[in-house]
Amino acid sequence: MAEDERNAITDFTLLWSFFEANEFDSHASSRHIYAHVHEWQSKGMLNVASFAKSFGYFQNRYFNNSIASEYYMGLYLRENDKPELVEAVLKGENTNPADCIAALLIVIYRLRNNLFHGIKWNNAIHDQLDNFSHANTVLMVAMESLAKFRVSQ
Repeated sequence: MAEDERNAITDFTLLWSFFEANEFDSHASSRHIYAHVHEWQSKGMLNVASFAKSFGYFQNRYFNNSIASEYYMGLYLRENDKPELVEAVLKGENTNPADCIAALLIVIYRLRNNLFHGIKWNNAIHDQLDNFSHANTVLMVAMESLAKFRVSQ
């Protein structure tokens, strides 16, 4: 594994742990992500435009002309991960801002599960730099946005 990949994964581990502890009382799940994001969005705490670059990256990685790439199956979405929502958002069929942010965070949650529970180790974590770099960006944007909103209240 290249040093930059190792660093991105190390950063991700720290960022995810902090995000999950602060926003989900250390008990994140796709269901909690969906509910929290919709609540945050309704309060104006998150702006979907802030996630545009990373959102585009994940859309392009997982779908090409509405056809799932080989990487999409590698997310190992489970029924409780809202796979219909994630697919509709990544295909561009659902553009609801809260759904888009929720789907993005669910993808990142799956990256987390696949990493922490060993699935990513099956391929020796090759070619994961962009995944984890974008995941890190999303987590930082989310945490900064939520913190700014709370300070302003």
